[in-house]
Amino acid sequence: MRVLVISDIHANLVALETVLADAAGSYDAVWCLGDLVGYGPNPNECVELVRGLPGLICLVGNHDKAVLGEIDLNVFNGDARSAIAWSQSVITPGTLEYLRALPARDQHGDYTLAHGSPRQPVWEYILDRFIAQDNFALFTTPYCLVGHTHMPILYRQTGPHGEAQEESADYHSARSLRGERVIINPGSVGQPRDNNPDAAYAVLDTAGDLWEFRRVPYDIFATQSRMRAAHLPERLAARLGFGW
Repeated sequence: MRVLVISDIHANLVALETVLADAAGSYDAVWCLGDLVGYGPNPNECVELVRGLPGLICLVGNHDKAVLGEIDLNVFNGDARSAIAWSQSVITPGTLEYLRALPARDQHGDYTLAHGSPRQPVWEYILDRFIAQDNFALFTTPYCLVGHTHMPILYRQTGPHGEAQEESADYHSARSLRGERVIINPGSVGQPRDNNPDAAYAVLDTAGDLWEFRRVPYDIFATQSRMRAAHLPERLAARLGFGW
């Protein structure tokens, strides 16, 4: 099975549509690692599009839970709070019902899925190999897929106590995962933070345990225009052009 792996869409419909068009024909199922909403201008449209994708496994993220009222907005910075409050003002009952039913963690065959980390599925950021090391003992499958940091990266277990090394995303060739324990982040569809503004996603071949990091440019100006029309914080619109 070939799986489209996406995460952190953050209500950026233009980026999501571009990713789906770019990946068309190369996947049979979709795994979405959470944060469908928050930050961006099209929360309902993004949820509606994702929920109709084939073979879908979808997780809930911290922004999704915040829009649901299940996380205190005071834990977010001012821009994020403003965007969440705006999202709450436009979100539909159907969207809320869908988000409320999503799990924080799931497993499919050899793959554990979490938004943040196996240890704290909704909130913890795996930002370096030391945090990754602490998490290897907390899942039993060979492979774990996470989102949340908005940065594509792979952490490979190198020792019996979870010692780990990190590998930057390679966009030129597929990487075999066989014989290793890894934690992988596909990056963000809707708000990349690795100084590359192109939408990030991945394609996974579960039969061959092959992973492909992918990037695709999208019409950033179109998303920024929608954000400004909605009076979302200017910094959130501006950052899309720089990938941070």
